[in-house]
Amino acid sequence: MKHHIKDIYGAKINATNGDIGHVQDFYFDDITWAVRYLVAETGTWLTNREVLLSPHSIERLDVEDGLVMLDITRQQVENSPFAASDRPVSRQYEMEYYRYYGYPNYWGGDGLWGFSDYPGIYPASVPEWNLASDHSQDDPNLRSTRSVTGYDIEATDGTIGHVSGFLLDDSNWAIGDIVVEAGHWYSGKEILLLPESVDRISYTDSKVFVNLSKADIKRAAEHTVAALATHVF
Repeated sequence: MKHHIKDIYGAKINATNGDIGHVQDFYFDDITWAVRYLVAETGTWLTNREVLLSPHSIERLDVEDGLVMLDITRQQVENSPFAASDRPVSRQYEMEYYRYYGYPNYWGGDGLWGFSDYPGIYPASVPEWNLASDHSQDDPNLRSTRSVTGYDIEATDGTIGHVSGFLLDDSNWAIGDIVVEAGHWYSGKEILLLPESVDRISYTDSKVFVNLSKADIKRAAEHTVAALATHVF
């Protein structure tokens, strides 16, 4: 099922033995559009660090009740590898993180999540090469959903509006659609764009470049406007 990411911001996060905090942000891979981490705001419980939670650890997401249930303990979160909030997530950090939790990494296989297209599904055993794959030296392409929200959308023939949010598929934890607040050319309505239409994201220019023209987008927009209006995704 798809959910508007803004409806998950602020959701309470519960470990198996108590409250951790609430959802502050999401880090997504701008190549595959998979959400690799939830960023937890822990208040005064864990200070001066960024707490990242992999979808591997999520047992249940209840958007209606504003709740994320984990299958790990508070102690596991507290003792997890330190992530500095002022630096990008590095592959070295991810390798340490995945070893700590015993998760199969997502860069060592052919699926969206490494050995699978879904998080939480593990092979019977994780081979040694899983943590020493050809991509172990790559820098991950992780971006903040909050940061990209507001970026202009550049079609092949001009600006069409800006990013107002994302729709998250909770089955595979990938972004299924980009929510765009269109400009005056489409009466300022919200429309949806598929991630596959994105050529690149420019973080220096705060723009998302798509491989569609305004006419292409307008032809595809009618049913997405209705979907957003009724919240039927």
